[in-house]
Amino acid sequence: MTLATVLALSTACTFGPPEPDVAGKPPNLPPPSVSASAGGEEDNQDVVATVLAKRLEVPWGIAFRPDGAALVTERDTAQILKVGPDTGTDGLTVTVVQRLAEVEPAGDGGLMGIASSPAYKTDRTIYIYYSTERDNRVAKLVLGSKPQPILTGIPRSVSNNGGGLAFGPDGFLYVGTGDGTATGTQAPNTKNLGGKILRITTAGKPAPGNPAANSPVWASGFRNVQGMAWDAGSRMYASESNQKAYGELNLIQKGRNYGYPKVDGTGSVAKLTNPLVSWPTADSSCAGVAAVERTIATACLVGQRLWLVNTTGNGTLLGQPQELLKGEYGRLRALVAAPDGSLWVSTSNTEEGGEPRPDDDRLIRLVFTGGGAGRT
Repeated sequence: MTLATVLALSTACTFGPPEPDVAGKPPNLPPPSVSASAGGEEDNQDVVATVLAKRLEVPWGIAFRPDGAALVTERDTAQILKVGPDTGTDGLTVTVVQRLAEVEPAGDGGLMGIASSPAYKTDRTIYIYYSTERDNRVAKLVLGSKPQPILTGIPRSVSNNGGGLAFGPDGFLYVGTGDGTATGTQAPNTKNLGGKILRITTAGKPAPGNPAANSPVWASGFRNVQGMAWDAGSRMYASESNQKAYGELNLIQKGRNYGYPKVDGTGSVAKLTNPLVSWPTADSSCAGVAAVERTIATACLVGQRLWLVNTTGNGTLLGQPQELLKGEYGRLRALVAAPDGSLWVSTSNTEEGGEPRPDDDRLIRLVFTGGGAGRT
């Protein structure tokens, strides 16, 4: 499905600029590269896609700074890039701001998630998720300084290394990890950090209110969590990729077990939690997750598309998921909601298994406008 045929949402919301008090300084964006309209219905939306940056190498995570610039990790080069807010002849300016010698890229491991401190204006601190020879770990740093590990011992493997990293509305840092085994033995074990969503303080300690005292585990039973986001009601959603038959989008709740390895997709096993939505792996294997009000989006690698999911006020599925960008840009990985209300998504075609195009990998901005309920 192309951009021109994709979006006909029954309950549309517009992704556009937020109110001035939360918008921050906007980037000086290049002109749109694709503009299309679904057309025909009053609540349909126009879709505008703009290529912001080109020729990156496996961009994995995106985090924004108050000045409008984005910090982007490259998994295999172990570099942190500053993208924007200024523009050059080829889109937003891209500058290498640091390369991390501590990172040991291999398989799907390397330099992965990144998150800006909620107090970045004063502490200038970012948080990163990365692989060493022995483990995956979370560290904090001020750009230009050596990373300070705050959580170590996350299982490392050739595949299923997780890598999701995001601050929740409660101010705590959430970490998505991979099971790291062929059989899924670590995912249900709450004493192991593999196959989990962890919730920690900025010092790396278990956050107050976790299901078990002195444990960072918030939820378990995952194979590979690479994306997390929260909707307008502070409900948490996360992707689940690399299962054998299905990819998932899960509504994450405290202390729940999400089934891996006993259940792949939706099942009926007591005490295990079904996904909000599941798709065949060929249509999904999703990574990044972003939320705008009650619309949840997830970027898919094998499926080479975005899925858009509308939810009700209590977080249940509303209508049918809509697909966007199917086959337009190849494999899609990082996905975040930008401060100006747009979505930023990265391609992942230069990694093994991808089919790179001349400008890959790319960073793309998406804006949805027209009709519907406005920016709800």
